[in-house]
Amino acid sequence: MKQFKGRPVVAGKCTANALVSHGGFNTLASFQNALQFGDKTAKCGDQNNADLYEKPMVGTALCLPQTIGSTTGGMVLYCANMMKRNPACMLFSEHIDSLACAGAVLAAVWADEPMVTVDCLGQEFLDYVKDGMKITVDEDGTVTVE
Repeated sequence: MKQFKGRPVVAGKCTANALVSHGGFNTLASFQNALQFGDKTAKCGDQNNADLYEKPMVGTALCLPQTIGSTTGGMVLYCANMMKRNPACMLFSEHIDSLACAGAVLAAVWADEPMVTVDCLGQEFLDYVKDGMKITVDEDGTVTVE
């Protein structure tokens, strides 16, 4: 078990299994099938992300460096949250980018269940965490990996 301290962007408590991407996360490509074609498990549709491609993202602790891609990224995260096709939490090793931040904040304001979001967890976090590990997030941005 190891703990990491990050900055809560959308504070909250959460426990979920890790799903890890070591590359940038293309929000639109990853969630397109879930939003357009009704994939309720939100299997990652980004063929360029070998870490996540075709893995279900719903209810996971999505661990990543940052998001990349389209300017629609924030709206995609917000829509995924509203459609209940979102990760339980998003955990960033780096500073959150403005598009992902916008989506997380919009969901926190308008969704029934906000998506807990923490950034600045550091490269050590991303190097340590592996798919399937149990992640617990506390409101102060403490992330426990078991």
